[in-house]
Amino acid sequence: MIALPFIVLDNCKDEIRFYQGVFGGEIEILRRQGEEVLNADLHVEGATLKFADTQAAKPEAKGDNVRIFLKIETEEAYRRIYGELAAGGTIVREIYEAPFNGLLAIVADRNGVSWVLSYYRN
Repeated sequence: MIALPFIVLDNCKDEIRFYQGVFGGEIEILRRQGEEVLNADLHVEGATLKFADTQAAKPEAKGDNVRIFLKIETEEAYRRIYGELAAGGTIVREIYEAPFNGLLAIVADRNGVSWVLSYYRN
């Protein structure tokens, strides 16, 4: 079994580019309706983030019912991603030293998507 985050947001066409700017990777457009992007994947370092526009997925509410856990490889990347997601978003839990010899934080980005960011020191 493989679990993939499925992120529903307004204006998928532009917002997937925001996430590509944060994480890097390649965008794969799966479905369009005219100029609108209804479904797309962002492939990053062997992981896939799935995106859908609200027109396609029709969410019942925008909220914190799903969080995405990210294990980030370097502290530099961790701090950069934290800063970019927090810009225009909300810091739910500031960066703190976790009991596993690493860092944790929770950030809700500008789309209301909650990210649990982790960095494990060796």
